[in-house]
Amino acid sequence: MQRYRRDHDILAQNIARRLRQPPPRRAHNIVAIPVFQRQHQSAPSILIQKRRTPLRPRPRDTHAIVTLITALYIATHRHAADITYVARDKGRIAPTCAAKPVIACDTNAARQTFGRKHRMQQGLKPGAMHNKTNRMQTPPLLTDRSALIANRCRASDNFLVDIAREETLDRLSLVNRTFTKPLIIGPAPEIIPNAKHIEDSDTLDVSERDHDLALHFMALHWANDPVGQIIQSARALKPDGLFQAVFLGGQTLNELRTSLAQAESEVTGGLSPRIAPMGEIRDLGALLQRASLALPVADNITIRTSYKDAYHLMHDLRRFGEANALNARLRRPTRRTVFQRCAEIYEKNFAEDGKIIATFEFLFLAGWAPSADQPKPLRPGSATSRLADALKTTEKPLRD
Repeated sequence: MQRYRRDHDILAQNIARRLRQPPPRRAHNIVAIPVFQRQHQSAPSILIQKRRTPLRPRPRDTHAIVTLITALYIATHRHAADITYVARDKGRIAPTCAAKPVIACDTNAARQTFGRKHRMQQGLKPGAMHNKTNRMQTPPLLTDRSALIANRCRASDNFLVDIAREETLDRLSLVNRTFTKPLIIGPAPEIIPNAKHIEDSDTLDVSERDHDLALHFMALHWANDPVGQIIQSARALKPDGLFQAVFLGGQTLNELRTSLAQAESEVTGGLSPRIAPMGEIRDLGALLQRASLALPVADNITIRTSYKDAYHLMHDLRRFGEANALNARLRRPTRRTVFQRCAEIYEKNFAEDGKIIATFEFLFLAGWAPSADQPKPLRPGSATSRLADALKTTEKPLRD
């Protein structure tokens, strides 16, 4: 017991030296809480009822027992911690080496810290109820599904869809196979006769091993979970079935993205999400392997279009059904000066022959459901002929 008192006296002296602040004032039914936060982590916090917590717990004193157990656990494992702070208490726990103290001095600050931690860790909106059903961490939504459907319903031009359809049919014509039960995912027109159409929702309405072709058409760049979409499509394929996807890639509208970002930062001093973060071909090609698809292939084409000005381009994007549908988009009208400045920057940096240039990149992914009948690579070192003989050239050995 003497050693116990001595250790806590040392800890009390350490925290007094580090904080170097007077005890925070009491609040109604709430006491202030020093929060020791690890760097690069969200600050944890707790709210406790105002009652004196002695250094050594008395029998049947639940708050004191919990405080003591927490203190001993933290001192043993060296984690960042929530430490209760009550006036005239002697026992304290010093922060870890990689921690910094944050003091919540009144009721409002403590409540704000409490809500901020839970919103950051659980992805909840302010004011959401924290119950057992939403305590699990969920990934933030990229796309506002209702806004995306509304944009597609307003679409009146099939310029991008026509290009994607022609390129897709051209690639399917190279496959020496007749597909008897195709599946089309997304807002696709009549591409393949007698094909089943389903929406590109987060959970696809498909049956396992029911189709010999799965075509994800012009929707993967709006998916909240692209990997999940490909995996679900792959599960819907029969053995040796073909998966193919066409969607917009990372180079799409890079001129408009740059102009909008510069204009908004100059006018408002900040940025808001306006163009979906589309992936690059190398990163998206690796998704086929994560979905356990065999013989993966990824390629792209780039279409350069010209417009009179940035206003005509943004008007066409609405006609294509590709307007801003991001979940974190600005929910109020944008200043007119932002778009005026954007048009000036666009015309200054990305104009040719009096017209601005807009780039659209189409990515194409293809892979096959695993099957025993598919060709497989030979074991390294099992070749029976030399590459130099096939190319009719002289082989030059490398220097050691």
